[in-house]
Amino acid sequence: MIRFILAILLLLASPVTAETLAEQNERLFQQIRQVHKPGTAQMQRLRKIFAGSGVLGQGNPAIARHPMTSDECAARISGGPRSYDNSRNARICGDKYMAPLYDPTTERPQDATVCIDQFEFPNIPCTYPVVWVKAREAAQICATMGKRMCDAHEWEGACAGSLQPPDYRFDLGSVSAMRNWHNSKYGPSRNWAYGSAYRDGVCATASSKSAGCGGGGFNSCGSNTYPTGAFPGCVSALGVYDQHGNAAEHMNLPRKADQMASTGSTSLGVTEMKGSWFIFDRYYAHPDWCRWRAPYWHGSRVMSTGSHANYHLGFRCCKTVN
Repeated sequence: MIRFILAILLLLASPVTAETLAEQNERLFQQIRQVHKPGTAQMQRLRKIFAGSGVLGQGNPAIARHPMTSDECAARISGGPRSYDNSRNARICGDKYMAPLYDPTTERPQDATVCIDQFEFPNIPCTYPVVWVKAREAAQICATMGKRMCDAHEWEGACAGSLQPPDYRFDLGSVSAMRNWHNSKYGPSRNWAYGSAYRDGVCATASSKSAGCGGGGFNSCGSNTYPTGAFPGCVSALGVYDQHGNAAEHMNLPRKADQMASTGSTSLGVTEMKGSWFIFDRYYAHPDWCRWRAPYWHGSRVMSTGSHANYHLGFRCCKTVN
């Protein structure tokens, strides 16, 4: 009897083998296949992009400590995650969980010429966002899914609740000069997706960094994100979620007119890191109002093989329609 009890205690004390990154990604691929229904060739390309990285996924499962489960997320949403599936938007955008971008003062949703993912990739509510992604990989994944990387002004319009025409001052030359001009233009009327003033607790911003997270290594920094869409109040007037908190996001900042993804360019410009990330209630690292453009952090061309990736940096896609 004593030996039996000791055996049970030993079994309970034995460490549980953590899910591997490959296993985590396989589960992710199955979710993508079930929800977005990509073809066989698309899935093969998607798998190849992930396999070529070695770190791309929803974070290192050995050290990530997510503050909320997918089931807990689902319980917070009135009607459950499927309530986010808008049939009108799906008809306009040609895929689930996308939002048309337009100016509500002069246009209707069906007038939109571009849609944006409602959630960070994989654009499935109550899943963890994909991180450790380079800008180049984000652009490749969007293309694989029949979409494209968003230009900075599209992400900003999705957040601010009104898509405005592109306002890139290519004549100013430097990223810094373009940024300063843009932020001066929109600064007096700054807003957040949920309102006109910054608020704690509205978005996925109350998590914390791993204790040993210093410079951002894969084996020391957990991607301690929330499931996407877990904060129904963190939504813009156009129906786009989590643009504050959770993962920061790669976007395209064109430096020339022929680098705009929205006009069909595939050469693209430089990385613009949008939004905030999962610790902002604890550490407000920088402004994150909707149309704010960041300094040239980890600057590189979007399609550079050396573009930046880290534990709290993800992306979402846009799609040209009509």
